[in-house]
Amino acid sequence: MEDKKQRIRELLTDALPSVNLDSDFLFSELDSIGVVTVTVILSNEYGIELDSSDITPKNFMNLDSIASMVENKLEGK
Repeated sequence: MEDKKQRIRELLTDALPSVNLDSDFLFSELDSIGVVTVTVILSNEYGIELDSSDITPKNFMNLDSIASMVENKLEGK
């Protein structure tokens, strides 16, 4: 999962340069456009479908929780 976390960091750093990806509450760093950007990037990169039930403060708490959400989605495919 560490590789996935690093890849997500790379993707989001490029797309959202002003967001502190090391924040302990990443969700609060994102506006609605940022949330959409994250979901589109992850959907495209990993071929997963993210819907409104996935966009929660718990899933977007930090990079670890985002990577875990992606991992869970991939296992559920």
